[in-house]
Amino acid sequence: MPKVSVIIPVYNAEKYLHECLDSVINQTLKEIEIICINDGSTDKTIDILNEYASTDNRIIILSQVNKGGGAARNAGLEIAKGIYIAFLDSDDFFDLQALEKAYVKIINDNADIVVFNCMTYNNDNKEYGNAPWIFVKKYFPQNIPFSYHDTKDYIFNLFSSTVWNKLYNREMIIKSGIRFQEIKRTNDLYFAYIALINARNITVLDDILVFYRKNTQHNSQSTNHETPFDFYYAMNAVKDELNKIGVYDELERSYLNRLLESSIYTLLSLKERKSFVLLYKKIKEIILVELDIENRPENYFHDIYNYH
Repeated sequence: MPKVSVIIPVYNAEKYLHECLDSVINQTLKEIEIICINDGSTDKTIDILNEYASTDNRIIILSQVNKGGGAARNAGLEIAKGIYIAFLDSDDFFDLQALEKAYVKIINDNADIVVFNCMTYNNDNKEYGNAPWIFVKKYFPQNIPFSYHDTKDYIFNLFSSTVWNKLYNREMIIKSGIRFQEIKRTNDLYFAYIALINARNITVLDDILVFYRKNTQHNSQSTNHETPFDFYYAMNAVKDELNKIGVYDELERSYLNRLLESSIYTLLSLKERKSFVLLYKKIKEIILVELDIENRPENYFHDIYNYH
């Protein structure tokens, strides 16, 4: 049984795949399996995957028609055998000690999830930058490890909804039955947040262990205008699950703060007027009204900018 299964959805990633895979096969933690899901690529992606698999028997290749990152990760979860699960996008890359450090931390703290820090990598000018949205330290509870019970007002505001800066206990995933939504964008938000609720313990590792590549053609953030409501569908699914398990009321403040932040972020990221207008109307006429956000007092909101 490998210590960690690394699940990598891959779509037309020939420009970045070598750097991504090199960062995984050269990890200091050697007892890993590397599950690459070719999500209907039309470039030389499959050739690169086969090239690496021919020299490293830890690499497993799955292929499917193009269904998106959520479906690809779900396919990887179905066959993963590792004690822990890591995710990586095919245009990003790990620090070479990432998995070993995360593995040691999650064991030492007896946690179901360890969250580690990140830097951005600008694909245009090759410069590195900070990513403060990954690790919002001002909201961290005093005692770590922790569970959502220790930070009910902030549980969805502590970290980004990405999954590639976290290591997960596979047994926890199996028992909770969590899977990724199969939507075009934000398909990891539901998984990331419901996992936080199911985790017995969550710990953090303030080391830069993963690098998020910016300014790429296939980066989902560059195509927000194509599906501007996906974040809302994801947040709705989170709310439905929280209601189902009977914890929405106690987590509502954190949830609404996160929804407001996501609404503003997505609105300001849109590159086309039509999408901007559609989302603006939805926020103003539905999101703010249905959830009674406008009538909350100022001190209900974590970020005064979002409130205004």
